[in-house]
Amino acid sequence: MLDVTVIEDPEAAAVSLDPIRARLLAELAAAPASAAMLAGRVGLPRQKVNYHLKALERHGLVELAGERRKGNVNERLMRATAASYVISPAALPAVQPDPDRFRDQLSARWLLAVGARLVRDVGTLINGAARARRRLATYALDGEVRFASAADRAAFVQELTAGVSALIRKYDTPGAEDGRDHRIVVALHPTVRADGPPAADPLPAAGTSPAPGERPGTPDRTASEPDQ
Repeated sequence: MLDVTVIEDPEAAAVSLDPIRARLLAELAAAPASAAMLAGRVGLPRQKVNYHLKALERHGLVELAGERRKGNVNERLMRATAASYVISPAALPAVQPDPDRFRDQLSARWLLAVGARLVRDVGTLINGAARARRRLATYALDGEVRFASAADRAAFVQELTAGVSALIRKYDTPGAEDGRDHRIVVALHPTVRADGPPAADPLPAAGTSPAPGERPGTPDRTASEPDQ
């Protein structure tokens, strides 16, 4: 079982979002089970559960884990193909976010569009690598920092931008014949607390240098202006 997998197919996405089927996926991510075993847990007849399992199996969300004999019946034990699932924006190609449509470093919605592209692109790479039975070289850094003031946060952004931009200039070799392009995403947002998200607090970084890969000329906004 994979730790996480990406759903790109619209029909598979619709199947996974059905409340009953989502409940079955959760049960089968915990441990393999048969339709009869699941029926008692979800409060549905075995035949109905079997119908839902076939739909999930048809779209590659569950798979056969084994069989067991119970009385005069052979029961199929099913399991989820992953512990968790992410629906790619590719499942809605006509309305998927496009970060290139507008670029605004202070916009939380632009950050969301960048994150959606990350899910889409990495999902496509993961699925392609799996089909080719090849490993995918990626890297991620995740951490938290508590700023004493908005000024410190703005200074952090300036230093981060300068540092990453310097690394890009050092290692970027556009003319490398055997090179391969890589995308770099750097994001900063308030931590979501257990008691709910914080109040709107746009990053007070007006006047900072553009982020790596950012084109100049984004709309001017002050740190006090709310994101729309």
